[in-house]
Amino acid sequence: MSSQIDNPVDDLRSRIGLVQEKIYEAAVRAGRDPGEIELIAVTKSVDARMIELAGQAGIKTVGENRAQDLLAKRPLVAAPLRWHFIGTLQRNKVRSLIGRVELIHSLDRISLAEEISAQSTAAGVSTAVLVQVNLSGETTKQGLAREQVLPFLEKVSALPGLCIKGLMTIAPLGPPAGAREVFQAARQLAEQVKREKLPGVEMAHLSMGMTNDYETAVEEGSTMVRIGTAIFGPRSKPAKE
Repeated sequence: MSSQIDNPVDDLRSRIGLVQEKIYEAAVRAGRDPGEIELIAVTKSVDARMIELAGQAGIKTVGENRAQDLLAKRPLVAAPLRWHFIGTLQRNKVRSLIGRVELIHSLDRISLAEEISAQSTAAGVSTAVLVQVNLSGETTKQGLAREQVLPFLEKVSALPGLCIKGLMTIAPLGPPAGAREVFQAARQLAEQVKREKLPGVEMAHLSMGMTNDYETAVEEGSTMVRIGTAIFGPRSKPAKE
């Protein structure tokens, strides 16, 4: 499309506006305050220039899937963005992210919690994280099963330098009913965790909903939606580094 070439900021602003409008409408349908939902632009396979333009078009928060990509792009973007890490995180990449991201969405194992704690303590900071849960039962998805969540939180809640802010989940592709079931289960699980009143554990955020299901996620209580394709369009796989 010529608008994408001639006026990339205007094109992005239009796409972002449409997403924000749908978030607003979904929140109103659910009797929620639309201001409770944060839009995270997923920048996987998106270059630094386009991220900069997205910031100019109104994006405030971006989410990267790979630590090396985040570290490469972040210094090249002048826009005052909040950077989140949303992909699978390897322990050997933790140190490089500490102090450079506002939120890690993908805590899913004790060893990773211990590494984040150790590196955060060494740096003299507290790192905010979400616990990733797998409520669809799909073996291709990362995350803790429902029955693992409370025992996990009891073990990691006392770790220094670690601040647990909520849950993240990914719904299965397919009919909307399947996504809604997963999102409802995530909300119910967050409510269960809240009742336990574990020290150092907040359920302030539910990170759930992507391009194909974010309206359903908002209706079911999401506070953060992770949108890539609806903002940047279909993207090709990144070239090997």
